[in-house]
Amino acid sequence: MFGRRRREESPAGAEEVEQVEQVPARESGPWDSGEPFSERERVDLGGMRLPVDPGFEVQLNLAGDQIVGAVVMVDESALQVHAFAAPKRNGIWDEVRDELAEGVKSAGGTSEEQEGPFGVELAAKVPADGVAQPVRYIGVDGPRWFLRAVISGRAALDAQAAATLESVIRDIVVVRGDEPMAPKEAIELRIPAEAKQAMEQQAAGAEVPDLNPFRRGPEIAEIR
Repeated sequence: MFGRRRREESPAGAEEVEQVEQVPARESGPWDSGEPFSERERVDLGGMRLPVDPGFEVQLNLAGDQIVGAVVMVDESALQVHAFAAPKRNGIWDEVRDELAEGVKSAGGTSEEQEGPFGVELAAKVPADGVAQPVRYIGVDGPRWFLRAVISGRAALDAQAAATLESVIRDIVVVRGDEPMAPKEAIELRIPAEAKQAMEQQAAGAEVPDLNPFRRGPEIAEIR
């Protein structure tokens, strides 16, 4: 889907021919909105389309008035996801992973790299309320975007519980947009129209069913 341009060597005096080198389509996500992706029920958050299944609770992370991330909670596990702008020609996960490791160390925790379903990830133990909590930091470099996922709770150690949240990561669709953005700038999200309407009706005191799973969510082992 995403091509790289290269110029063929031509004999002297011959017209230079520009060809597009095709990059094989990926077999699984996270997906870019500009490429074909699998069908699945998703919540449209503007800059991200988040897969949802029965039993999921979704919370939103806010930075001031801006929605910058989402948290999926299921059973005793949580998945926090943020999407950021990235340079066009190179990924930033290696750099971000080093920053995360340093942040964990500064907070009194420990971390080590390990191979995961999305490549190299960071397995950490982060102090929280006097207890070292296991956390997995996962990063995926996409075309002009970077997705950071944080798995905590039972799924940080239990492979079966983790599979559910890994499936969510695998089917996220990132909508980067064409506007200029600085590297590591958060891709802004928004509340779906139907959820926003339900919130407004509840705020006005109207008797409406509680159909809105979106609320301000906590930062889960947030390391910047």
